[in-house]
Amino acid sequence: MNEHVERATTFLKERATLARSNPWFMRGIIVFFAVLVIDQATKLWVLHGLALYPGQSIDLSSIFDLTYVQNTGVSFGLLSGGWARWFLTVFSVVVTVGLLGWLASARTFLPALAMSLIAGGAFGNAINRGLYGYVVDFLDFSGLGFVWVFNIADAAINVGVGALILDAIRAPREGSTADDA
Repeated sequence: MNEHVERATTFLKERATLARSNPWFMRGIIVFFAVLVIDQATKLWVLHGLALYPGQSIDLSSIFDLTYVQNTGVSFGLLSGGWARWFLTVFSVVVTVGLLGWLASARTFLPALAMSLIAGGAFGNAINRGLYGYVVDFLDFSGLGFVWVFNIADAAINVGVGALILDAIRAPREGSTADDA
């Protein structure tokens, strides 16, 4: 057991040293907190400022409304129910910690941005699940045919995943040369 603790401690110290020497890490932490603050502020605004009840909408245009939805699961309502709340909360926190650890080794803008967006969104939704047992969703683009209601955290996660995919597509493969293209 002590060997595992010692290895974990060594790993964390190495990550901390790497983070301190990496300019992308601090920029990523700023993005992480910006996503988290904007996400939580907008959710509190929907809950307490607008005081909407679940299912209530405010019609803003033919393509966009504010519709308050309590999402107890993940995408499309999957994994809703008692045990899933805590599983998803813990999973989101683990993902956040893992991404922030990975952020310490980011060498360029796009992966640093991607990891920060995903981590901020995951943690924002974890806060909701932990506090309320559901995630507050309210951005409704059903006028465009998009049937799912989502929030700032969800948008940040999706943009972050897209940025990671873009970075993977753009990244040169090891061992390849300009002649390989």
